[in-house]
Amino acid sequence: MVGDRPVGVRLVQIGPDDAVPALVGGDLAAEDHNRVASGDRTRHPEFELARWSAAHLTPEERAAATVYTSGEHCPMCAAAHAWVGLGRIVYVASSQQLAGWLGELGVPAPPVRTLPVEEIAPGVVVDGPVPEFTERVRQLHHRFHRR
Repeated sequence: MVGDRPVGVRLVQIGPDDAVPALVGGDLAAEDHNRVASGDRTRHPEFELARWSAAHLTPEERAAATVYTSGEHCPMCAAAHAWVGLGRIVYVASSQQLAGWLGELGVPAPPVRTLPVEEIAPGVVVDGPVPEFTERVRQLHHRFHRR
């Protein structure tokens, strides 16, 4: 399959004087998208931003950061998120929703079981799915896999 899967991530920093936002807020620190088309199936944007944050942010800045993503972290990315001490995750579509959509399209299941972030990283605050955007993400995956 040509191209990268439709997954994008933004890491935002909440300043010490800012109130924690209900859903969206903060200053953009970094962003990335899926890069698995290269053949390296570990090039998930959530994993890349965990690495970036470990190199560029203090432990306090990481803990105060929020990661906004189109899809719930896979187990690899959830573990990386927790290991570097990133803060909150807000995702649009759950891994269970994505697995259902991909099953409808006949896409083979991934080699790693999909699990909720809370099962991998119980100390991370997680908000999602975000119903007002879920249909958009579903359509992106349908368009990508029907090519």
